[in-house]
Amino acid sequence: MTSRKLAGKTAIVSGSGRGIGREIALKLAAEGAGVVVNDLDPTPAEETVEAIKAAGGEAVACVGSVTAAGFAERFVSSAVETFGGLDIIVNNAGYTWDSVVQKHTDEQWDAMLDVHLKAPFQILRAAQPHISRLVKEETARGERVHRKVVNISSGAGTNGNAGQASYSSAKAGIVGLTKTLAKEWGRYHVNVNAVAFGLIHTRLTDAPADGNATINIEGRELPVGVNPQLLAAASALIPLGRGGTAVEAAGSVYLLCTPESDYVTGQVLHCSGGM
Repeated sequence: MTSRKLAGKTAIVSGSGRGIGREIALKLAAEGAGVVVNDLDPTPAEETVEAIKAAGGEAVACVGSVTAAGFAERFVSSAVETFGGLDIIVNNAGYTWDSVVQKHTDEQWDAMLDVHLKAPFQILRAAQPHISRLVKEETARGERVHRKVVNISSGAGTNGNAGQASYSSAKAGIVGLTKTLAKEWGRYHVNVNAVAFGLIHTRLTDAPADGNATINIEGRELPVGVNPQLLAAASALIPLGRGGTAVEAAGSVYLLCTPESDYVTGQVLHCSGGM
């Protein structure tokens, strides 16, 4: 019998139609949270919602780009209007667009900073009035409720990575945002932490690295996939001897959403197999 540690909680998870985000949404829902699922495209978002419902959970979709004007307010409102509250925010949406710095365009730089840093900032800013109101109501009733923010960073953000100047900068920036919000929102009893992923196997890493595999991000066809030899070399450097799975990545986020993390804030948890 599951513990359902998140029963009665409401979570919003950006980029949760596929990959790691989907597994985060499924895990939070399995533990009792009502989840607002987000994806750029309607189909994967609805598929995740249906998977949650089929397992007995509650979920709704909020389709759209996290970088679109007004999205942050719509995303937050979806939680408040559907489930009556907001307890967990997971800023997960993102992708990579790589090249060495001399070939890095302003468009690439702006795209990476927008999706990985500006969008989470806007979502958190949009959430603040609702959190403040809910805390005041709870305080008046003599209640103390811990809320959770988990921002997704990367080993590229904490250590740098060749070919990822903009991505690494954005993921480093999210660490600064995390530590700042931990200080600002402590008075609201909000735990603000980050998870920095290492090598996690997803459709983006495991696609054939032949130049033919791409993803479409708002009209841009971007190459995906990693050379199998590079993947093997990277895995050999990981103390646990392998890359992680999306389910394992989701588990690290879940840890920071549980009541056991109520006195943990402003931290970066590395989910990297020991790298």
